[in-house]
Amino acid sequence: MIFGQKLLWKILATGIIAQGALFGTPAWANNTQQYLSYSQLLEKIKAGEVTEIDAYPSQGIAKVSLKGQKSNELMYAVNIFEYNPELMDQIRDQKIDFEVKRSPNNSAAIGILFNILIIFIVIIVLLTIIRRSGQSQGNALNFGKSRARFQMEAKTGVLFDDVAGIEEAKEELQEIVSFLKKPEKFTAIGAKIPKGVLLVGPPGTGKTLLAKAIAGEAGVPFFSISGSEFVEMFVGVGASRVRDLFHKAKENAPCIIFIDEIDAVGRQRGAGIGGGNDEREQTLNQLLTEMDGFEGNTGIIIIAATNRPDVLDAALLRPGRFDRQVTVDLPAYQGRLGILEVHARNKKLTPDVSLEAIARRTPGFSGADLANMLNEAAILTARRRKEAITLSEIDDAIDRVTIGLSLTPLLDSKKKRLIAYHELGHALLITLLKNSDPLNKVSIIPRSGGVGGFAQPILDEGMVDSGLFTRAWLMDRITISLGGRAAEEEIFGAAEVTVGAANDIRNVANLAREMVTRYGMSDLGPVALENPTGEVFLGRGWQAQSEYSEEVATKIDHQVRAMAVHCYQEARRIIRENRLVMDILVDILIEKETIEGDEFRKIVSEYTALPEKQMVSINLDKKS
Repeated sequence: MIFGQKLLWKILATGIIAQGALFGTPAWANNTQQYLSYSQLLEKIKAGEVTEIDAYPSQGIAKVSLKGQKSNELMYAVNIFEYNPELMDQIRDQKIDFEVKRSPNNSAAIGILFNILIIFIVIIVLLTIIRRSGQSQGNALNFGKSRARFQMEAKTGVLFDDVAGIEEAKEELQEIVSFLKKPEKFTAIGAKIPKGVLLVGPPGTGKTLLAKAIAGEAGVPFFSISGSEFVEMFVGVGASRVRDLFHKAKENAPCIIFIDEIDAVGRQRGAGIGGGNDEREQTLNQLLTEMDGFEGNTGIIIIAATNRPDVLDAALLRPGRFDRQVTVDLPAYQGRLGILEVHARNKKLTPDVSLEAIARRTPGFSGADLANMLNEAAILTARRRKEAITLSEIDDAIDRVTIGLSLTPLLDSKKKRLIAYHELGHALLITLLKNSDPLNKVSIIPRSGGVGGFAQPILDEGMVDSGLFTRAWLMDRITISLGGRAAEEEIFGAAEVTVGAANDIRNVANLAREMVTRYGMSDLGPVALENPTGEVFLGRGWQAQSEYSEEVATKIDHQVRAMAVHCYQEARRIIRENRLVMDILVDILIEKETIEGDEFRKIVSEYTALPEKQMVSINLDKKS
């Protein structure tokens, strides 16, 4: 308010100054005007040089004509006083033509108008300050109101036909739509409408998209809010917003409430170091009461989505609150194909692009990954000024999504040759090991994130979808991971081994330890010695005690090391026995920078089938 008063005083002062500057009596301003002083005028009157005087009292000047002055010349201007007795006496004595002329003086009227304008501006400023003050008070009163977006008839533009790849989840949720559209069909036989549905799945699998489809299909009032919007800095605000949300929902029942990322407010209570978060726990308590408390919420269905069901409070997950938990998992082959067909509707593809082939090449991709991949392919097509998306853009888009953005290739140098041997070590083991997946491509084109090159296998879809990895596959996986390091040591010697295999070695250690402690795939027997470590903020993993003795810990370390050493020696043996093939492949890879899987397997099969003497002669001819 003090600021507003200062602002008003500034406006008033500025208006007064502007009024004086703009509407005061102006001086005679003409660059061609000639001037006389008052004393010079009296002298010229005494000398008889003045012939005519015109007085302008309102402007405080007089215009004087002198003898010998031409008719086209301007009269001289003289500043005169309001009372000029001596001047009038001189004019009468010399019998000079004298005339008083009156000019219109609008300064008073203009001054009044300007003052009115200043008052009007001041009133507007005062009204603006009052309005802002009222809005701030209103915001303070509405602080505990729900921020949920509300649509009387949800027009999300998404229907079940637009959702592909998660058919099982769609079937579960189509029953919810039927409950809302025709509840008498179920209530006639004693069935109750589910109170809540929890959508669980990895990021990007389409949980929010499913909620939009439910809203679009049901055609009932739809509330949507994020879990983080309940929680504020002030205790009690979140609980107030939950009450307000359910109050509005009851007024518009039957309806749907969609809470995205519910783990932001539904985490386990009393967990973490030093207790829990009071505001979040009060919000969760209010949510539990509203979902299944003393008062029923007939006709209100709560749909929530999360990718962290393990952190949710047990009271939130029980029947009566979330009656159903629908898993929205990564799509299988048919699901990926359906997702690609949905996202390819508005994209131009050349006839040689097969969505079936793309679906087979992308196991483990989520719906968001597939949509992003096709979008990247379209962007690359536009950048390359092509009219339709080709296989080249699809391949580059898959590599960009999975590995990273391609960078400028290296020149033919020692570093490029070392990277080529490293990646060929991986690729050769992928090709020769019996339990490995087939090679897709090997490349030495650097990628963003410090990736110098890559050897990419085509993962077995059935194994990835089911998660049933065999011990032989896992051992070959460890051997393949150590192939780059083994190639460096075999080709360049132990002194030239680089740090390029750091990530590979870390993955080997993690995988080997899980095989020993979780999968029972070692000499220690089928015993699970460790569990996945929980998060500290959930009250897990803090001062956790070991589940085995120091003697067993030592055996675990020996088993992990034995696995890694065995696989490393196996990788070195295979590379040593196929050294000549490696040298031939390195020259091809340096020249072409990328070798596709079919071509790579063809070269390996041709040269590994030759007798050893013929291989030596080929190598000597190549060197010469």
